[in-house]
Amino acid sequence: MILREYISTIMEANPYKMIISNPTAGSSYKRIVIAFKDSYYQAEKYTEKQVFHENISGTELADFCEKLLADSFKQLNAWTSDNEYSIRLTKKGKPMFSKVGSKNAPEKDTAHNRKKNYILEEGTIIPPLVDMNIFTGTGQVRNSMQDKYRQINRFVEIIDDYISQKDYKELTVIDFGCGKSYLTFVLYYYFTEIKHISVKMIGLDLKDDVIKKCNAAAKKYGYDGLSFELGDINGYKCDFPVDMVITLHACDTATDYALYNAITWNTDMIFSVPCCQHELNAQIKSDELSLITRYGIIKERASALFTDAIRANLLEYCGYKTQLLEFIDFEHTPKNILIRAKRTTLPVTVRNKALAEVHRLVDEFNLEPTLLKLIEDSKK
Repeated sequence: MILREYISTIMEANPYKMIISNPTAGSSYKRIVIAFKDSYYQAEKYTEKQVFHENISGTELADFCEKLLADSFKQLNAWTSDNEYSIRLTKKGKPMFSKVGSKNAPEKDTAHNRKKNYILEEGTIIPPLVDMNIFTGTGQVRNSMQDKYRQINRFVEIIDDYISQKDYKELTVIDFGCGKSYLTFVLYYYFTEIKHISVKMIGLDLKDDVIKKCNAAAKKYGYDGLSFELGDINGYKCDFPVDMVITLHACDTATDYALYNAITWNTDMIFSVPCCQHELNAQIKSDELSLITRYGIIKERASALFTDAIRANLLEYCGYKTQLLEFIDFEHTPKNILIRAKRTTLPVTVRNKALAEVHRLVDEFNLEPTLLKLIEDSKK
């Protein structure tokens, strides 16, 4: 396993405490102690004489730890109620991983309840979750649905990280390729009932029967600001500002058209879980790096990773601060990358560098990605 996979294993176990130690020569800190609080993690960063505090969301913790181990430290220890996990980097930088039963675990922070406080609280009647059979009629999570419950909350947390940065009163949201719209209904509940935001939300899909069922469900729930339309992502037009674009499992280049629409509309926030990245798999070839394309499974995986790396860089080129996050949703798709992007002011040098990196990659592997073509054609 690579370092990130070890860290992800630890994060999935929900540790209540972590200690990052054994600093390298250039480290600014002697050690970092991370403790779980009510709904976030707090890092205490120790120097010789001082301690500095930083609050970290659950979605940012893996990136935070990975950067520290890559740049400044050689060891991480983490504790759950049952186990102690450790990652130790060798002199050559190879990560060594272990998991043992907790014997001398540090005490939990008794000032805070270790039980995870989810945004979608158990005990609350949330009609879509009841109909999805995740909640009982009294709002309790069914034992067999605990994983799905956590995964849905994880998705909401990823969006909440951005929503909580600004006092939104109104939002216009488009969900491209909404399908059965499980998460669309949950998000509408989150926006209106938890954040008390006035929302206009539109789901778009190509299947007429799906659209009819979703509109009936929205009416049943009394979700007056939520509607569903029959249509194609490519060429979809709207004559109003769009604050957020969501696209989950839009197949192959449909994701590119959704991202391009968001860019064209100057959408503030983009959340995309791509699927079925076939386009580059059919194009990829390289004389110098033919090893990448020699084996079918490597070629397929490399093509999928190249596709999303290109999309992320193109979003940066268009002025979006972009992250690629690990996300395994409740459909259990093997595609587990979520693209999260927020429109901001990026220096021209940063934007041009992102585009140049794309061109180097596509030139090396003879690629013609749809999103790059759409963006460059629009500038002619």
